[in-house]
Amino acid sequence: MADVYFANLRARSPGESKIEKIRHLFDAAGFDRVVRHDDLTAIKLHFGERGCDTYLNPLFIRQVVDKVKERGAQPFITDTATLYAGSRADAVRHTVTAIEHGFDYAITSAPVIIADGLRGGYWREVPVKGKHFKSVRIAGNVLDADSMIALSHVKGHDLAGFGGAIKNLAMGCAPPSGKAAQHAARPCVDIERCIGCGSCTKVCPQSAIDLSEGVAHLNREHCVGCGDCMRACPEGAIEFDWMTEVLPFIERLCEYALGAVCSRPGRTGYINFLLNITPDCDCVPWSDAPIVPDIGILASTDPVSIDHASLDLIDSQQGFLHTLLERNLAPGEDKFKGVRDYTEGRYQIAYATRIGLGDGAYHLVEV
Repeated sequence: MADVYFANLRARSPGESKIEKIRHLFDAAGFDRVVRHDDLTAIKLHFGERGCDTYLNPLFIRQVVDKVKERGAQPFITDTATLYAGSRADAVRHTVTAIEHGFDYAITSAPVIIADGLRGGYWREVPVKGKHFKSVRIAGNVLDADSMIALSHVKGHDLAGFGGAIKNLAMGCAPPSGKAAQHAARPCVDIERCIGCGSCTKVCPQSAIDLSEGVAHLNREHCVGCGDCMRACPEGAIEFDWMTEVLPFIERLCEYALGAVCSRPGRTGYINFLLNITPDCDCVPWSDAPIVPDIGILASTDPVSIDHASLDLIDSQQGFLHTLLERNLAPGEDKFKGVRDYTEGRYQIAYATRIGLGDGAYHLVEV
């Protein structure tokens, strides 16, 4: 049973600020054993798509950077290129977006280094023993780093159910080709509902959809399963077969997460932020209203335990009215399933435990 350290958000003195709590959590969780002198340490986070405003506060990142430097290590903040077209599709635009969102050296005291190279081509195969993969593609600079601290904004996700430490490792440490391998699922078009508006063709990063005879047609060979078309369709005419696709997607996600850390056992620490708990990933170019109150910050050396504790804390809250949360508002009910009833977010915990990514059980320690 892994220890997960938790700091609530109450503060009545300078020593109880969020800034101080992040520093206390770093020490309490034993990250001094994760980060060693002279390490090149990756600070893995999500810079947020342009238009999103709920990405992690750069001032919070600075606290982790400073703690890493106190260990005599050399930190850099990092992420990987996106599968879809957007403001983070290559290292140039990604770095510009990071700086626009406040992740520049003056604030964070660490350089931005995109982990998979200029166009997402810098990666290596890592062997894993999974149901779906014998090897996975992980960004080169993630593998080159001596240690890593993964900072995750916990929120909903339309395929994974939620995004926390596991998803940050899996999608966040993979190049675009690795992200495509994880998605694998392909949507289908309901031609009875399609009005031929072309919204899907405009957002498809692979030009895999065209209009013919007034309706959209999907080229499954070119499709990478990113789901941009589904989100863009105003008529809901594009869908995945959730009953058959969700669980395999989560299994692939967990196998990729394992590949991100298995070559460096004991050298990754995790901090989950239960703040601005929105229904969507920070990859979308907007931020919807939070579905529950802000809760606190957690730290652990186990990605499965910290995600399990995060889910339990979120589900213990009373959900907010007038948000995308339409069901399961009562304390104890599954909040992310209340947003999208086809998702199975807790299957991440079960499958990740099964393949040895971490321990599904945890002991919550308040600091």
